[in-house]
Amino acid sequence: MRVAVITESFLPHVDGVTNTVCRVLEHLHDRGHEAMVVAPAPAPAARRTAPRTHAGAPVLWAPSAPLPGYPAFRFAVPWPALSAALREFAPDIVHLAAPAGLGAQAVFAARRLDVPSVAVYQTDIATFAARYGLATAERTIWRWLATVHRLAARTLAPSWDSVDALLRQGVQRVARWSRGVDLERFDPGHRDADLRRRLAPGGELLVGYVGRLAREKRVDLLGAVADLPGTRLVVVGDGPSHSTLARTLPDAAFLGFLSGRELSAAVASLDVFVHTGMHETFCQAAQEAKASRVPVVAPAAGGLLDVVEHGRTGLHYAPGSPTALRTQVATLVGDPQRRAAMALAARDSVAGCGWTAVGDELLGHYRDVLGTGGRGGYAGLAGDRKAARRDHRRTP
Repeated sequence: MRVAVITESFLPHVDGVTNTVCRVLEHLHDRGHEAMVVAPAPAPAARRTAPRTHAGAPVLWAPSAPLPGYPAFRFAVPWPALSAALREFAPDIVHLAAPAGLGAQAVFAARRLDVPSVAVYQTDIATFAARYGLATAERTIWRWLATVHRLAARTLAPSWDSVDALLRQGVQRVARWSRGVDLERFDPGHRDADLRRRLAPGGELLVGYVGRLAREKRVDLLGAVADLPGTRLVVVGDGPSHSTLARTLPDAAFLGFLSGRELSAAVASLDVFVHTGMHETFCQAAQEAKASRVPVVAPAAGGLLDVVEHGRTGLHYAPGSPTALRTQVATLVGDPQRRAAMALAARDSVAGCGWTAVGDELLGHYRDVLGTGGRGGYAGLAGDRKAARRDHRRTP
């Protein structure tokens, strides 16, 4: 199978879309399929070190421009040569990762070439735009996104909340495709006693956030847990809100952007993982915390309703409420037995979520769309929600 992967974000920029695309490319390579990547070109200063291949797949750069207010993020501008690039590669299927500008160009090009496409909904772009001063365009953005997804043969959404959002916008061919997690990279065995001693010399419990430091993530809410007695706040990540957050949280440990073994150790060394964003379509960082045997405190909203099972693998709190966030974190900090039980349940809950199984599920969707069988229909489609949805949307 030849798969053209069209993504709105790719290396060297690291976010949830990039991470998922990389895992998809690696799985395609491992299963003997051929892939090509088309992504917005990185900033000029980053192009010398940006990879031109990944997992054997060549990377083509589309013309791009910086996002106003967030220059590290690049978005594609119109690229007339995209159709020719797809024609030359001759894909069997086009994979649209979080389609927006570049994905829209690709879905029209694929239709002209009579190639089916699968769209992966992963980013709440309308809300993202609103947080960066484009609130008046939110409805227009949704109409545009819905048009793009309706042109795809199938849309894959990572959570039931995302499925519902797409259905409300008139997108019908929607299936739930969750995200995988690297169960070796994120494992409790990476817990680092030396790191814990450096971060908590007085034996404090480590309460940590891992993710992009940006407005749409509501990282300002971390101030609610920065001074909890007996704890130390740890912040892993970077982004446009870093300097402001560092000023307002002088006692927190800011570890910056981490990857590889350093990230594995940092996550596994936490006692409680905290997430603050209210508009996540999934939240890979929370799943990685669970794999590392760390209970999660997260807002009762979006994809986190699927990722965190309230009372078993973590606790939900009222979205956007600093008081509710502080209360739930304090609950786990003050109850070591409950915290330990949730930690064990968290790891158990992702036992079947490795990327191999999730990647094979994606290949099943490809085969369905191509008419070659494999999954026997729309397993997990919106119409099957009552049978498939786990009953874990219990809120505090």
